[in-house]
Amino acid sequence: MDIGEILNLLPHRYPFLLVDRVVEIVPGQKLTAYKNVTINEPFFNGHFPGHPVMPGVLILEALAQATAILAYKSENMDPSRKLTYLMGVDGARFRKPVLPGDRLQLEIEVVRHKGAVWKTKGLATVDGARVAEGEFLATVVDKDANAAESAAS
Repeated sequence: MDIGEILNLLPHRYPFLLVDRVVEIVPGQKLTAYKNVTINEPFFNGHFPGHPVMPGVLILEALAQATAILAYKSENMDPSRKLTYLMGVDGARFRKPVLPGDRLQLEIEVVRHKGAVWKTKGLATVDGARVAEGEFLATVVDKDANAAESAAS
């Protein structure tokens, strides 16, 4: 999947879209994608001046976005009618810093899928070296239901 297809699936936009390309999908099982990390990323201005490092929470967000893509493609969901929300992250670990110029590979594997809830394992690597990992819990909801809840509040 190229960036155009990703933009059609995810509601995220620059600077918060953190998946550049999907290179493999096995629906209901796994996904491999990547994010090209460049010095032009706005977070590098403050994280950290003189020693730019990609924030760990954004690496986790990239993995969560990859999980959402896998859910959408596995269930053939209409992204104009559905949203995927991150419900939790367990066992997050950061092994090495991610720097400008790195290509962050995102690997997602389904642990369990029941109804609207997806549990996945995510692994982020750079040049084959593990940089971050965690387990993700996400749910897919109707956009209309979300709008109705907001209006009722």
